[in-house]
Amino acid sequence: MKKVLVTGADGFIGSHLTESLLEKGYEVRAFAYYNSFNRWGWLDSLPAEKLREIEVFTGDIRDPNGVREAMEGMEGVFHLAALIAIPFSYHSPDSYVDTNIKGTLNVLQAARQLGTERILVTSTSEVYGTAQYVPIDEKHPYQGQSPYSATKIGADRLAESFYRSFQLPVSIVRPFNTYGPRQSARAVIPTIISQLLAGKEEIRLGALTPTRDFNYVKDTAAGFLAVAESDKTVGEEINIAAQQEISIGGLAEEIISQINPNARIVCDGQRLRPEKSEVNRLLGSNRKIKELTAWEQQYSFAQGIAETIAWMRGNMDAYKADIYNV
Repeated sequence: MKKVLVTGADGFIGSHLTESLLEKGYEVRAFAYYNSFNRWGWLDSLPAEKLREIEVFTGDIRDPNGVREAMEGMEGVFHLAALIAIPFSYHSPDSYVDTNIKGTLNVLQAARQLGTERILVTSTSEVYGTAQYVPIDEKHPYQGQSPYSATKIGADRLAESFYRSFQLPVSIVRPFNTYGPRQSARAVIPTIISQLLAGKEEIRLGALTPTRDFNYVKDTAAGFLAVAESDKTVGEEINIAAQQEISIGGLAEEIISQINPNARIVCDGQRLRPEKSEVNRLLGSNRKIKELTAWEQQYSFAQGIAETIAWMRGNMDAYKADIYNV
């Protein structure tokens, strides 16, 4: 499998995965969301010599015709295109159904028609909801605690049905909380860093007690590649997790200590999720990915945070630190 399509290649994880695929010698077609400004998201930030190696296809994952055209001639598909912000899903759940469920259906239908050799569908640790036991393995029950997570559960189950009904060679890849350069400020780590680098003394956050399992983005991209390159992963759902947890408050204190120890945390009610929607604990099991592939985490949390801070120092124009980004 050397010719691959990456949907959502213009996004955070997708752009890093695209780079990793190029480094491994893949021919990459990057599916980017069409817009009249002809902007290709984070792909525009890549060096010109790297961008010339990529075939960029602009379209809309909700359009089955464009999806099928983008997939023609591709041996594999890494499907990452999705709406991901949880607070925005409270406001616009219809758009999440159209993008996350129907968009995934478009990929699966096209793959079935075209005879695509491998399909990786991107899930999320949010499908598990608050941990009922830890570490969370792939047999953990699902719980739709937000419209976003509900649509990702739906997309996952569609992918499973195409594997079981039509023998489609699908793998469901389930990253836990990914962070790193290029992540939008709707996520907690760039929210904290951007406020600190903007010189703010009061760092505004939502709930501080929930825990998360963080992976640096290059480790997440390596996990996708490891799953794609193993024959044992077809028909499987696979976590990409560090199997380590930290509270949001603890995370904030760590970042504050690296940038401005005088800053303090302020709880902002606007940033709190509805009580029954907040996922209070995520700690993933990485046993399965290590059994089925050669994947190993390469970046410690401290290394990943340091690289993220360094990148954001030079790219603060990409962030609006004065507003709450949903």
